[in-house]
Formats: sequence, C-alpha cells, structure tokens
Amino acid sequence: MSENTPTLVSTNPSDGSVVWRGTPAGPEDVTGAVAAARSAFPGWATTPLEERVAVVRRFAEVVESHAGELAALISAETGKTLWDSRGEVSAVIGKVPISIEAHEVRTGTRVVDLGGMTSVTRHRPHGVMAVFGPYNFPAHLPNGHIVPALIAGNTVVLKPSEQAPAVAEAMESHWREAGLPPGVLNLVQGATDTGRALAAADIDGLLFTGSARTGALLHRQFGGHPEKLLALEMGGNNALVVMAVADVTAAVAHTVLSAYLSAGQRCTCARRLVVPEGPWGDEFVGRLAVAISRITVGDPTDEVFMGPLISPAAAEGLLAAQEHLISLGAEAIVPLTRLERGPAFVRPGLLDVSGVTDPPDEEYFGPLLQVVRHRSLGHAIEIANRTRFGLSAGILTDDPTDWETFLSGVRAGVVNLNRPLTGASSRAPFGGIGVSGNHRPSAFYAADYCAHPVASIEAATLSPPPVPTGLDADVFGPSLPDEPAP
Repeated sequence: MSENTPTLVSTNPSDGSVVWRGTPAGPEDVTGAVAAARSAFPGWATTPLEERVAVVRRFAEVVESHAGELAALISAETGKTLWDSRGEVSAVIGKVPISIEAHEVRTGTRVVDLGGMTSVTRHRPHGVMAVFGPYNFPAHLPNGHIVPALIAGNTVVLKPSEQAPAVAEAMESHWREAGLPPGVLNLVQGATDTGRALAAADIDGLLFTGSARTGALLHRQFGGHPEKLLALEMGGNNALVVMAVADVTAAVAHTVLSAYLSAGQRCTCARRLVVPEGPWGDEFVGRLAVAISRITVGDPTDEVFMGPLISPAAAEGLLAAQEHLISLGAEAIVPLTRLERGPAFVRPGLLDVSGVTDPPDEEYFGPLLQVVRHRSLGHAIEIANRTRFGLSAGILTDDPTDWETFLSGVRAGVVNLNRPLTGASSRAPFGGIGVSGNHRPSAFYAADYCAHPVASIEAATLSPPPVPTGLDADVFGPSLPDEPAP
C-alpha cells in the first residue's frame, strides 16, 4: 500500500470496537493490482476449464471449513445477526455449483450442423474485470461476480466496501488457500478515491453492486467507452401490494420479512407497502404495527431478529428521512427511534404516507416502511410503478387473477407472489430495470456478462465456394489454377 496515506478502519457497529485497520490503496497500488491481473490473464484464460472449475470447487470447500469464523466476522463487521451471517456463508458456498451450471447453460459451446459446414458458438473471457462489492452482503455479493468471472477465465481486481474490508481480506485468503494462482484475484482496499482510480484503470469491465447514485456516476464515467463492459446491480424503491386476504397473520409475517430482514439493508426490501383503503386495510396495518413493536433488536450474536445498522451515520440518515417525510405530511404509526444501547441501533419504523402528495422517490436503506392506500388492484399497480427504480415488487393475494394482472402490469425485474420481496433464487436471473440496473442481471445470468460470444462457421476441408453471379468462373470456379512454384 502507498505510504503517507490515511488509515482505513472498520468498526463493529454494535460496540464501536476496531475490526480491521489498514492503509487504502493509492493510484500506484491500483495500477499495480491491475497490471498483476493483466499479466496473469493469458495463463488463467488458457487454463483448461476443468482445472479452473477445480480451483473454484476447492474454494467452496475452504469456505465451508472456515464457515463459523467467516460468519462471525461478517456479523462483527456489519452488525448482521449471526443467523443471517451464517445464511450468507451458505450462499457463498452454494454459488459455486450454481455458477458452474450457469456457465455451461448460458455460455457453453454450441455446435450446429449446416450440411458440409458447422456453426460453432464459443465464449471467451473479457480480460481484467473490476468487482465493486457492497457492505450489506460483503462476502456473497462480490462472490456472485467473482466466481462466474473466474470460471469464464477472467482475472479480477476486487474493491470491497470500505465498511467491510476484513471480510474481503478473509475471502481473498480463502482463494489463496484454494490454490488460485497469483495475480488472478487482486484486492485493493479503500473508499471513493480507490474506486475512482480502479474504474479509470486499464480494465476490460466493471461489475458493480451498490447504490443507484454510485452506479450512475460509474455509468457517466464509462460514457464513450463501449469497449468496456459495465454491469450495474443497484437498489430499488420496492413496493409490496397487499390485497384483502383471508390469512392476515401470514400477510403480516411476509410483510415483516419483506421490509425488515437484515435490518432493512437488502436491496430487495420493501420500501412501500400498498394496502387497501377501508376497514380491512386499517385492521391489517394495526396488526402489522403490533408485530413491528415486538421485533427484537440487540446484540447480533444473541437470538434477535435485528442487530445494528452498518453505522451510526446510517441511523442518522434514516432518522433524517423520517423527519422529512413527516414534515411533508406523513403519519408515524410506529416511529423509527434510536436505541440507548448504541448509536447504530434503531427500532424499525412504519409511516403512513397516504397523505403526502408527492413522496420522495428514494431508497431509504434500512428498516423504514411507508404505507400507501389503494382503491383497487389497478390503482395499486399504478402506485407501485410510481418510481424511477424497478428492482423488486410483490403481491399478497388469494385471487390467481390478481397475480396475472399484477405480473403483466408491474415494472420490476424480481416479482413475487405470496412470498417476501427479499426472496430470490440464485438459479434465476437477479436484477432490475429503470435505475435499478443497466439490463445486465446477475445470479444465474452473471455468466452472460463474464464472457463474450465468438461465432464461427467451419469446414473440415478447403474447397472452392459457389461462384456468385458476376465473378469469372474460370478464376473463382472449381478448377482454381495451382499456385506458382516459389
């Protein structure tokens, strides 16, 4: 790392203790990491696929052997509950076989007989890929880019969130233990300046998971560079529509998981709850308010549903957002409040913004849910679509025709029926439209942006082609003259 640069520190949001301390990568460090990846690329790209896959499989085994300590580190550095962190580690391990399958299904070799010729479609790696990781899933989400990129034959430079450097360092060590050759994966720690330097470096593509604001900045930075691939996975102002269902308890439970899982720090979390006007909607919101007030918040290593947010600053941001919405006319059904046990701890909030004429179209990244009333399913879909985002949406209903109407009318990349919005399958594509992404979904479709197709028409033997009209058959026909002797 560069000398005379500020120290980078990550702290445990539960108690403020230091988890990791280091020096951020400067421009020279970034250039060196990219150069190392560039140097390693030819060897890794030409390594037989089965050997690359073998290294990736060993990585999964290494992670599994360190699962307990990795989960504890995720929990300590991000404030996620230990049970949630264990689930993230399982997702890291599970990503490997799914990515191997996706590589074959999405980017494998395809051969078609054309009668005397063969059409062959192959896929080749892009080269050096930068991966920008977020703090909310500091192991799983970067891993969702890294694994398919390495399987395809790319080399990688990873810039994790500056709020989760220790997890990234642990993941890098697991790759080294798995036998990944030097230079194939390179880690640069740092914040905005490091990210800006990496995005401007000699890379062939950038795979990003994070906020819409940062994604838009990267999109502008990459303007005029069509030769560089950019895959953006961003957040959303996601809507969960509730109809008048028979099982209110189930609807409340799915709403709680949609809005408050991982302390609301998932990009698929519900930010807006669209419920019916009238007595049924009032009863549902009342039941939901009771359930929210009983959510346990505390030390993430205890048996609680929510730990702290990623930082005191995140808590301040949510409190400020709540105050702004109330100033616009929102009613605090269950106010989001800061807890005495620490500045990053908050109790989840529920606001009724039905009376707000033009609520901000923002992703409030945390446990703050906004209620809006609808008059009909059509009105609910209209409300759900009042956003520039388009990541996830869902509906809770007893009527199958409601689902058909909702699915055809709502604008989002992940659309669920009678399940939490936070549920997504790694065996399906994951991504959104609008400012939630740039039409390069991840998960099972990550293989698509980790390799480019090469299309060939091949003939086993060289023979004269059919002579088009206007060409001299004596010159271009079947009896071509022998080449003169040297």
